[in-house]
Amino acid sequence: MTESPPARIFADSAEACRTLAAELAGLVASINASGRPAVLGLATGRTPIPFYAELIRLHRAGELSFARVVTFNLDEYLGLPAGHPESYHSFMRRELFDHVDIPAENVHIPDGTIPPDQLDAHCAAYEDAIRAAGGIDFQLLGIGRTGHIGFNEPGSPRDSRTRKVELDPITRQDAAPSFGGLDHVPTHAISMGCGTILEARRIALLAWGKGKAAIVKEALTGPVTDRVSASFLQEHPDAAFYLDAEAGSDL
Repeated sequence: MTESPPARIFADSAEACRTLAAELAGLVASINASGRPAVLGLATGRTPIPFYAELIRLHRAGELSFARVVTFNLDEYLGLPAGHPESYHSFMRRELFDHVDIPAENVHIPDGTIPPDQLDAHCAAYEDAIRAAGGIDFQLLGIGRTGHIGFNEPGSPRDSRTRKVELDPITRQDAAPSFGGLDHVPTHAISMGCGTILEARRIALLAWGKGKAAIVKEALTGPVTDRVSASFLQEHPDAAFYLDAEAGSDL
């Protein structure tokens, strides 16, 4: 029988982020002390913003250095140049990278402007870069209303790799306010696959608010199915859900 990942329920997102950020700072220090860079998989969207703010606070307090950290982002919208305000390149600079000591060459984010005929090679190179870095030590995730992790929408195979994906209508609706309307939301993205994500040695999924309670319950306690890609975390040896009281209220 599959054993579900632990659900760690906190009073609020601030407490959850403080706890996880302190754990991550310890992990980075421990990996660096072993003589190699720490490899982090990073997420975007509203959910991780308070977590990144806490990482920046730890950095400014001298408790966390990114000097020997390598990062790989989960995804990027297809068609958006890096300088677009809604690109994940812009998001990561704004919310984290511009405020810490990470070397620019250690940052990896898929290229949303890659020409169609180079897309497969770009995705394969992204997978190669993760392998060359030694694999992902820690993967941060959010969860979409469709149950997606990364942009692995319903139907994404468990063994899927970095690839072009079509965004679910619900995902595009949720993004519409940021883009100033549904018509401006990209229809496709590049995303790490479920298989890529599940190879991370440790995984932490964040979820806040009552609006995520039902899908969190389904991911943690429902069947393991490609209809809810977050349910694959039930089969991971070191995954945990970090939830505020509202997101954990259906458990």
